[in-house]
Amino acid sequence: MSVWQALAWGGLSSSALYIGEALARPLERARRVTGLVMAFGAGTLLSAIAYELIPQTNLQRGAGIGVAFLLGALVYYAGDRVIDGRGGADRQQIEGGAEAGSGAAMFLGALLDGVPEAFILGIGLALGGSVSVAFVTAVFVSNIPQGVAGTASLRAAGASDRRIFWMWTALTVACAVTAALGFLLARSVPVQGVYAQAFAAGAVLTMLADSMMPEAFEHGGGAAGLATVLGYLVAAALTVLE
Repeated sequence: MSVWQALAWGGLSSSALYIGEALARPLERARRVTGLVMAFGAGTLLSAIAYELIPQTNLQRGAGIGVAFLLGALVYYAGDRVIDGRGGADRQQIEGGAEAGSGAAMFLGALLDGVPEAFILGIGLALGGSVSVAFVTAVFVSNIPQGVAGTASLRAAGASDRRIFWMWTALTVACAVTAALGFLLARSVPVQGVYAQAFAAGAVLTMLADSMMPEAFEHGGGAAGLATVLGYLVAAALTVLE
């Protein structure tokens, strides 16, 4: 496994944002469907955190893993509050968000949401020596509804389709580079890579609880719980089969 492969996998997992952009108009009135897809994606990421990022073998390293996990959550929470206050609060709203939102803040918010996942992917490639199908699938699937919601919110904020496309392109490139950096970090200091992985996992879990899951249940209804469980089981099965 090389850094170039990490770069490619990081870009591929984030490229699902383009699918979300393409589906934004067809699913404009099918908010329940988008909510259920978002719930499924949240379930896959929850499973990835449980089986791939914070497994029992990592917890046996001691309190440091827990501290790193909590720090990741706190850093994401602080960054999210700053971005929300500057107009990025609606970036994952399926219904499109408010016109008063800031396109730049929404982009920074999407970057904040996507970077931890890419960082984890790069570290995982270095530590595991191979691609985790379960984690790549989890990130890819979760990025589709995020692309739908982000595109709708950016359009509501006045961004053109062309500008949105280039925003997603910049985000995909940033995630690819982040995956490569995570790979290089873990290769340089393997032990520290495990703690960095836990840090990023805390950020991802906070993102799920803060935005993806509430939005999924608001629009997906009671069936969102079933979709979340289904996503969890699919990702768990992929982990077992690897």
